[in-house]
Amino acid sequence: MALGLSYVRWVPTGKPGHRGDAVAGQTDRLAMLRLALANHAGFVLDDGEFRIDGPTYTVNTLARIRREGSDGPLVLLIGADQFLALETWKDWTHLLNLAHIGVAERPGHVIDVARLAPALAKEWAARRSDSLPARPAGAIVRFSMTALDISSTAIRGHIAAGRSARYLLPDAVWEYMISNKLYLNPQGAK
Repeated sequence: MALGLSYVRWVPTGKPGHRGDAVAGQTDRLAMLRLALANHAGFVLDDGEFRIDGPTYTVNTLARIRREGSDGPLVLLIGADQFLALETWKDWTHLLNLAHIGVAERPGHVIDVARLAPALAKEWAARRSDSLPARPAGAIVRFSMTALDISSTAIRGHIAAGRSARYLLPDAVWEYMISNKLYLNPQGAK
């Protein structure tokens, strides 16, 4: 199912409250994302989480986007694996007051209702929709996506092991990573 989005806002994580710091610094991460999004008119870069001093949380980012004047439908796109862990996110139930949740399913990562925690299963049952409603928030819509066995962890692992990751990401991003000596060892130090 297509979600029919008018554009996709890419929000790189600032200082995530649920895990350690990112391997690459903010400057490098923003530069790589700018390179990856270049020539894609439907993509917008939002560096708002980098302007926050302290941990960042999705619920706060969505609230900021709403305060900035976005009052139409807003969709938080996440993978099915993250949806299964949604109850561990800060103020996760408030997310649905701020946005719809679009859950990407791919082979090996589908929503298994039997595996959902009780509170999340209740929200799933009440909010599941087969299409994106016109209202600003509140629905959970799942959609299929083409399976690409590519992850940032695998890319960093390739580079740390001395293998090329050239065809796993845009050429401009690959060139940036090489010229800036990013991810050259398993710990990610330059």
